[in-house]
Amino acid sequence: MHEWDLAEGGGYAAFMLRRLDLRAGAPVIGELPRPDLADEGPVAEVRAIVEDVKVRGDAALREYSKLFDKVDIDEIRVSIADIDSAPARLDAALLEALTEAARSIELFHRHRSADPDTYERNGIEVDLLELPVARAGVYVPGGRASYPSSVLMCAIPARVAGVQAVAVCVPPAPDGSIPDEVLAAASLAGVDEIYRIGGAQAIAAMAYGTETVGRVDVIVGPGSRRVSLAKLEVRGAVGMPAAFAGPSEVVVIADGTVPVDYVAIDLVVQAEHGPDGLAWLITWSETVLQAVTEAVTRFVAQSPRRREIEATLAGGGYAVLVDGPEQAMAVANEIAPEHLELCCDNPRALLSAVRNAGAVFVGPYTPASLGDYIAGPSHTLPTFRSARYSSVLGVEDFLRRVHVVSADRAALNRVAPHVIAIAKAEGLLAHALSVQLRAGPEKAEHP
Repeated sequence: MHEWDLAEGGGYAAFMLRRLDLRAGAPVIGELPRPDLADEGPVAEVRAIVEDVKVRGDAALREYSKLFDKVDIDEIRVSIADIDSAPARLDAALLEALTEAARSIELFHRHRSADPDTYERNGIEVDLLELPVARAGVYVPGGRASYPSSVLMCAIPARVAGVQAVAVCVPPAPDGSIPDEVLAAASLAGVDEIYRIGGAQAIAAMAYGTETVGRVDVIVGPGSRRVSLAKLEVRGAVGMPAAFAGPSEVVVIADGTVPVDYVAIDLVVQAEHGPDGLAWLITWSETVLQAVTEAVTRFVAQSPRRREIEATLAGGGYAVLVDGPEQAMAVANEIAPEHLELCCDNPRALLSAVRNAGAVFVGPYTPASLGDYIAGPSHTLPTFRSARYSSVLGVEDFLRRVHVVSADRAALNRVAPHVIAIAKAEGLLAHALSVQLRAGPEKAEHP
């Protein structure tokens, strides 16, 4: 594994964050720059892949694996024996860390409010059934890195919800293998099936099923823009959380009270996932902007994942000057980032101004990395402004809410006039009659 070289260096002339001055309200906040994740090229390509897998099944999966992942796949499904034996092959410290993360995630997701009591009004009772889906599909990114944490963060909430079977798709290495840490995480999370396929073709396989891959009811998990676009293509054939879980994003609001290196490294943290994401610094101090920008450039030069970070910052790296905390929060809400870090004095005072964010990290000792691995809530968060209308992945995403309504004759008689009046207004006379037939004699007139 590569390690950071934290030796001091010089010669960092090219700053990695583009400066954007929003003081005095210019430019208009609604016109903030955004990466284009859905230009016609990728959309058309993804649509063709999804349709091909839908029609040709396993044969298409093997062809796309060879094309995109440079691997000839023999067995698409990973054997249960390989999954079960993976924990024993891990370094002891990593296995302990994954076990602790799994426990933290499970405990958090079991810590839900108690089932609501029966609701009653006018004698009508309403209960709530929460029914888990039968099969859940989890997409786990690969290629540039392995992500055992994504297995835990997606599969464990599904298990807590009571899903009968959890299937995971992971892009394979060129030799067709899946990293042991990913297999071990799957074992810890109680995953039932793992398939060595990635990209848009994996999403299509889980949505429509193939000879080998069983069709699922819900697909969750983060991914590249093509993976995210593929999810949009199959929506309707399969359930999908409203969140657009695409390339990683972070906005850090800083005022100079938090060490510069803390702020800078947290911008780099999300950028190292790779292209198409966002890394924004927002500050009302020119001194902070300059210092953080220089520190980011230094960290990038030292990083073993320099290529991925530079790709992210080239399209979505900004250092933004604002007039003060109020405008900083307005800009953050417009961006609606996946991760929002409040690295400033009295950060909790800004929480009341949060409107759009996937998750908020408060203060100098709460980097987004805690949420990525160990805090408990899932790290599968809304991106690409979908935090305006969607939420973090949770148990609820694997449950269907079914209301159970019951009434006796007295209750029906009590509300029958209202039902009849509305039904008549809508011209739905059978609706009215269905109540009148059951109601007492005083309600028995025909519409």
